[in-house]
Amino acid sequence: MDWDKLRIFHAVADAGSLTHAGDSLRLSQSAVSRQIRGLEDQLGVPLFHRHARGLILTEQGELLFDATSEMARKLDMAEAYIRDTEEHVMGELKVTTATGFGTLWLVPRLNKLYAMYPDLKVNLILEERVLDLPMREADVAIRMKEPSQSDLIRRRLLNIRMRLYATRSYLSDAGRPTTLPDLSRHRVICQDPAMPQVSAGKLLVQQLLEQNPRSLLMVNNYFGVLQAVLNNVGIGVLPDYLTADFPELVRVFDDVESAEVPVFLAFPEELRGSRRVIAFRDFVVDEIQAYRKSQSPIE
Repeated sequence: MDWDKLRIFHAVADAGSLTHAGDSLRLSQSAVSRQIRGLEDQLGVPLFHRHARGLILTEQGELLFDATSEMARKLDMAEAYIRDTEEHVMGELKVTTATGFGTLWLVPRLNKLYAMYPDLKVNLILEERVLDLPMREADVAIRMKEPSQSDLIRRRLLNIRMRLYATRSYLSDAGRPTTLPDLSRHRVICQDPAMPQVSAGKLLVQQLLEQNPRSLLMVNNYFGVLQAVLNNVGIGVLPDYLTADFPELVRVFDDVESAEVPVFLAFPEELRGSRRVIAFRDFVVDEIQAYRKSQSPIE
């Protein structure tokens, strides 16, 4: 099969439109259409169902798209290897982690990474969904659980716990609770237990909600919870790694906390020799070690 036709087919299947594919390929719609017709004629089967809203792959088209997707992945991998043969760390690195850890711990430290590698381009993907590293949805992941896929290199970075925090100002005005039932006189800030989050945090929130707090604020990520706590809205459930960067946080109960949550860094085996991945891994490990030295032991 003609490699150029396959490249164009992949772009059309990915975009679902001749026009959008043409824009990405910098070809006219008619030129793209001719290439697709030529490939269909060569194979003797239709690859798309055509209708007013766009293009849908036929069964044969789906099979071919699976193959071209694998080819594209391998080409991306080859490009990464070629670029990583250079001594200079540069190029794009896709990193995924949870929204809370990414916004509150990782992003504030990235200036140190860029100071060491100013030509690095980090594409940071913050979401609770676990991306597929072997399929190159991301190059590196930092997650609050051990990866289940066997073909990943993983490193345990630290253990964290969810605890209750407030500001001194809030506790001065509202009073400091000494037992869990005292939460009935306070506003609790937390994530909705029905929303995606680590199970240890969810169990702690459920325990707190059983105390029937006077008022409640639910936010779908820890960044929002932190902002509410810092602005004296109430008592919030937050990960303990925040105390290093936000000394105004005061722990409310000494004996109320979630189970330990492991934090892992992982990347595909095939990227073991990637200079960009190694540079990022070493940076994160160094920052974790510095964090541990500045805090009382958390493990």
